[in-house]
Amino acid sequence: MASWSKEKKYKMKQLINISLVLILGFVFTAPSADVFAEDGQSSKKEKKKVFRKYKPEKGSDVEKDKKLDDKWEITDDPSLPRVLILGDSISISYTLPVRKLLKGKANVHRALNEKGIKENCEGTTHGLTRIDFWLGEKKWDLIHFNWGLHDLKYVNEKGQKVDPSKGKQQAEPEQYQKNMEILVERLKKTGATLVFATTTPYVKGCAGRKVGDELVYNKTAREIMKKHEVTINDTWAVIHPKLEEYARERNVHLKKEGTEALSKHIAKVIEQELVSK
Repeated sequence: MASWSKEKKYKMKQLINISLVLILGFVFTAPSADVFAEDGQSSKKEKKKVFRKYKPEKGSDVEKDKKLDDKWEITDDPSLPRVLILGDSISISYTLPVRKLLKGKANVHRALNEKGIKENCEGTTHGLTRIDFWLGEKKWDLIHFNWGLHDLKYVNEKGQKVDPSKGKQQAEPEQYQKNMEILVERLKKTGATLVFATTTPYVKGCAGRKVGDELVYNKTAREIMKKHEVTINDTWAVIHPKLEEYARERNVHLKKEGTEALSKHIAKVIEQELVSK
């Protein structure tokens, strides 16, 4: 009995030693609480970068309309060409009318977020971070795109829209040119027919913007499109002659009449490009 007791004690001692080794090994090799915290913070920051809260500008009625959230994602008719519309809130306002006008002629999509709801493509800086997601994996026959209205607006260090005298442009002309070059090169890789829409004009008094700046950005964009042999859809010229009639007061957005005129023009251009392809 005594020998059995000694053997038992010996085995117990061995188990205790093994347990201590395992415990100490975990303490010295497991990540610290700080590492887990850093990982958590990093993921949170990355999530904020993609899903950051974006506030639509005043007058962007279609963009704000939650009742339309289930209207943006569509099921393709495989017999029709696939068209993608990329752009800011101006393009959001004409996407659904253009889709209606091209019904039976093309599957008209627009940039969507992870929830399948329309996304504002904002300026070229934001575009660079999201372009791959918007393009996805499927083939596009034609991509109608625009950047400019957000690039030219004046913002403070926090990216908030401010009076031109108190900030700098989100992407100044030189940076806009560099960003646009990268975006066009990426779009060309899709093999789709590309159509660039010039930035539409706006009236005096628009917060964070100076009248005439769109001409500077359009000039830069035209040079890039000419270089890359991209078709230019001069939407600026469609709106400018009737700007006072089409524009909302102190706002970059258009009245119903302006949106209708723009939609009809864009649908016509897209159809022509698809036919001539």
